[in-house]
Amino acid sequence: MIPDTFIQDLLARIDIVDLVDSYVPLKKAGANYAACCPFHNEKSPSFTVSPSKQFYHCFGCGAHGTAIGFVMEYQGLGFVDAVKELAGRAGMPVPDSGGGGFHDEKPGQTRTLVEIMARAAQYYKEQLKASPRAIAYCKQRGLSGEIAARFGIGYAPDGWQNLQAVFPDYNADELKLAGLVIENDSGRRYDRFRDRLMIPIINPKGDIIAFGGRIIDLGEPKYLNSPETPLFEKGRELFGLPQARQALRDTNTAIVTEGYMDVIALAQNGVGNAVATLGTATTATHVGKLLRQVDRVVFCFDGDNAGRKAAWRALENSLEALADNKRLGFVFLPPEHDPDSYIRAQGKAEFDRQVIQATPLSDFLLRELAQRCDLTSSEGKAQLIYEAKPLLLKLPTPLLRLQLVKRLAEASGFAQSEVERLCELKSFVPAPPPKVKRSAPSLTRNLLRIVLHKPQLAAQLPPELLPDTPERPALLRLHQLVAGQREAGSYAVLREQLRGLPEETMIENAAAELLGQAFDETEAETEFRDTVDKLRAAEQKRLFAELQLKAQQFGVAGLSAAEKQAYIQLLGTQPNRS
Repeated sequence: MIPDTFIQDLLARIDIVDLVDSYVPLKKAGANYAACCPFHNEKSPSFTVSPSKQFYHCFGCGAHGTAIGFVMEYQGLGFVDAVKELAGRAGMPVPDSGGGGFHDEKPGQTRTLVEIMARAAQYYKEQLKASPRAIAYCKQRGLSGEIAARFGIGYAPDGWQNLQAVFPDYNADELKLAGLVIENDSGRRYDRFRDRLMIPIINPKGDIIAFGGRIIDLGEPKYLNSPETPLFEKGRELFGLPQARQALRDTNTAIVTEGYMDVIALAQNGVGNAVATLGTATTATHVGKLLRQVDRVVFCFDGDNAGRKAAWRALENSLEALADNKRLGFVFLPPEHDPDSYIRAQGKAEFDRQVIQATPLSDFLLRELAQRCDLTSSEGKAQLIYEAKPLLLKLPTPLLRLQLVKRLAEASGFAQSEVERLCELKSFVPAPPPKVKRSAPSLTRNLLRIVLHKPQLAAQLPPELLPDTPERPALLRLHQLVAGQREAGSYAVLREQLRGLPEETMIENAAAELLGQAFDETEAETEFRDTVDKLRAAEQKRLFAELQLKAQQFGVAGLSAAEKQAYIQLLGTQPNRS
């Protein structure tokens, strides 16, 4: 865990306006700044950044967050990587988080490994220039010098210990840890990559974290990737993502292929929004990372049986990352083609047409299941529902799941309700209208906005006076967070402490309302006290009514000593009483 104190210091050091403006040009709009939202397509600006509160909010798609959240969403990073990215901008070393595990690192180890990979990449690029054979291979694949430079392509010459010319301490532990060298059983070291075209794998920060090596002549394995290292986890990384970022925003579509040579060939032919998995099946992490940046992901695999199996695995692993406003599609090329050969043979226009007309996830899912079952028999129809059940249970999207259930009912002959029951799905019935609250929620809504404007006031919240309104859990959470701190932080700090908690959305929506309002410090404190006084009066009125009813039913003698004392005190506060 990164300490909360470090997050607080980091957010105090980073100005969100400067940060966002470095990615998306902002324009002054009153007290705030505005732009067209980078997270969805729009023609008029609805994306607002607050310099005083240090958060952003999009009134179109609901995107909301701090500087950390912006880097996470815009660059597709996890929380820790986003913090490290911002800390690097601010010149702040991230403190050691402690704990244990495979990815634990010694102080400075990450930077050392990144520097080693950069030096190796530079060596490989120099060797490509000096190798007529490697250059001829690139030309044969139709690669221009511009594309080779864009992807940092190099060449690892044949030979066992060529990297010794780059790293005089060839026995350094870091070379093995980075995956550049291998030790045999007798302890002798040699280069992992030999006589291969070298393609750097770059993370969203621009650091080289691994390599993919493509053999030039015939041989096995055709592709050789770096092993998993403290820098590289293949189930999380996508090749070509940094290079594709602008094209992803322009097209709002990501194309996923199986190989990095496919990505490079597509870029060479004008399709810049392609990425590739790295020697592993597509994972939910891959898909989630892409769907944070685009609304549509299209898988484009080879047209052979292996390609179709890979597509099915991608479907299975993608379901849990889906949302109802996101789409997945599948392109199946002719069996003799992969994306590289297809675009070279057919051209960009035909490849674009394939992507536009990609088979939707629902069609591919139902078609594949139907092919496994004999739908002319009762047994086959039962098997269809049996095969569909685990897939439906993975889907977090009620609208798409409902559509699939309807189509499964048509194909199987079962009623829709029977399919839902057999697959153990909950029916999505409209929620009953909420119960009438005993106190107007406007008081607690106003209280929530005041506290978000001046977080230190949360410590003064009286939990016992908060009525049962939708805002109550959020106010209690803020009281808990601020009361436990020596000094209350800003809204941005509180927002990061709320990440993943149930009250997160309620507080985001209340904070968004602050963008159109102006409080000064004195007004906020006065309104806070007035609102608390109103809640106290409402609670006294409720308690008096409760005690009065009890006294009428059982007599004053039926009240406990504490209740009698409270009743007498409240009796004197009631209006129109003598």
